[in-house]
Amino acid sequence: MDLSWLFFLLFLGDSLLVNVSGNIVFPVQHKFKGRERNLSALKAHDVRRHGRFLFDVDLELGGNGQPSETGLYFAKLGLGSPPKNYYVQVDTGSDILWVNCVGCKSCPKKSGLGLDLTLYDPKSSSTSSLVACDQAFCTSTYNGQLSGCRPGVLCQYEVVYGDGSSTSGYFVNDNVQFDRVTGNLQTAPGNGSIIFGCGAKQSGELGTSSEALDGILGFGQANSSMLSQLASAGKVKKIFAHCLDNVNGGGIFAIGEVVKPKVNTTPLVPNQAHYNVVLKEIEVGGDNLSLPSDVFDNGFRKGTIIDSGTTLAYLPQVVYGELMTKILAQQPGLKLRTVEQQFSCFQYNSGNVDDGFPTVKFYFEGSLSLTVYPHEYLFQISVSNNDNVWCFGWQNGGDQTKDGKDITLLGDLVLSNKLVLYDLEQQTIGWTEYNCSSSIKVKDNSGVAYSVGAHNLSSASTLIIGRKLTFLLLVIATLLSFIN
Repeated sequence: MDLSWLFFLLFLGDSLLVNVSGNIVFPVQHKFKGRERNLSALKAHDVRRHGRFLFDVDLELGGNGQPSETGLYFAKLGLGSPPKNYYVQVDTGSDILWVNCVGCKSCPKKSGLGLDLTLYDPKSSSTSSLVACDQAFCTSTYNGQLSGCRPGVLCQYEVVYGDGSSTSGYFVNDNVQFDRVTGNLQTAPGNGSIIFGCGAKQSGELGTSSEALDGILGFGQANSSMLSQLASAGKVKKIFAHCLDNVNGGGIFAIGEVVKPKVNTTPLVPNQAHYNVVLKEIEVGGDNLSLPSDVFDNGFRKGTIIDSGTTLAYLPQVVYGELMTKILAQQPGLKLRTVEQQFSCFQYNSGNVDDGFPTVKFYFEGSLSLTVYPHEYLFQISVSNNDNVWCFGWQNGGDQTKDGKDITLLGDLVLSNKLVLYDLEQQTIGWTEYNCSSSIKVKDNSGVAYSVGAHNLSSASTLIIGRKLTFLLLVIATLLSFIN
């Protein structure tokens, strides 16, 4: 989610409004299912027996990062007692977990993703409790007790996203159930108590049903995130990793210390709301771009944001211009068409795009680099059974909102097919190219490493693109000119 333009707000009553910044495995899936493309036992017993020990979590994934499909990934987790399953978008660009609740206004009733939506009902869970404005979570989230807070007033929230959609509601405390890693490719149910948002009203695209989910799971750094709460309770380490598979869909998402593969890292910019890193330079086809020295300044609202909730890659206008000029220099005869005033698309009949377009390479502080191949920054669409139409995933930040025009933001387009590691204990982030349909190894608190495999939650085979990317299959008439 483009957190660069996200506001996290607290309402107390009807009038008070305050601004604030805003080893487990999870089954994860892209919204699109995919394209036609015995000491160990003893250790596992000890982990189950000693609940105070840190453990790893496996989060099942679903979805796909292809912009022409759904453009995001989602996960499944259980909430309440007895637990019910909820499908939530995985988003490293926001902090809180929220789900739609019973009585919600404008909440979607069905999803075009082939998933059954579930409304959370605090009254149906024996372990739920409401969070008041004078409780520690609320006061710590908003840096103190707010004027107007009185006994019985709930701790409410509103999140407004960059596309104008919003969610609002109140916080509840309840059990969350996940898959705790107990052996190689083995899990057992684990649980913890967390505070999350109970969505009472949705607006904009969050209220539509074409690609609706039950909510959003924020994996940001704030104390209000599920990761921070579980770590504070001594359940997990504040380390997680994802490997998003945009070929087959789904991928790997785990909370815990990754020991295989090895990952080079770069420091996180301190005191930032997002996962900001220092970008030094960009190389296209082996040549460095000639850019102003301060274009990647890591000051306020600058730097480079790593965000799994964003589909595309956004660059400052001067960077975008130089990058596209350099790329297109290798295809001087290419005829570009602008679609939806933002996508540069073209007909390409010359074989593999990796042979016809240059590789783009980002260099970060600490000798970390990120290589993006043509088949990753270009995405293919089908127009009247013609599969040779391609579009660029690079976006001009100058065409975005005023607040976002100078931001460099790298989303799923360039993060897919790489293992990305977020180590909040060491304040670093890193990645390596990886087969996201395989497995990784995570180490538990006892020092034993277990394999965590890929998941691909089932979803509909034909989907509509995600909320943050209103893709123009509605303007096929424009693209038909490519075929002539």
